[in-house]
Amino acid sequence: MKIAEIKELPTNELQERLETEEQKFHQLKLNHSISPVENPSSIKEARRTIARMKTVLRERELNK
Repeated sequence: MKIAEIKELPTNELQERLETEEQKFHQLKLNHSISPVENPSSIKEARRTIARMKTVLRERELNK
């Protein structure tokens, strides 16, 4: 997910998506520890998407 797409989302929807992305990330890491994932770079991408979402939420929090 691109940063421009994240910035367009309302705060409450962004928080919900962040929760679902974190759950997907943890599940992906668990699956990868049991058996290798087909695309290991998806773990990296998920982590970066979560970081982008947290950054946007923090920016909004500071601008209030």
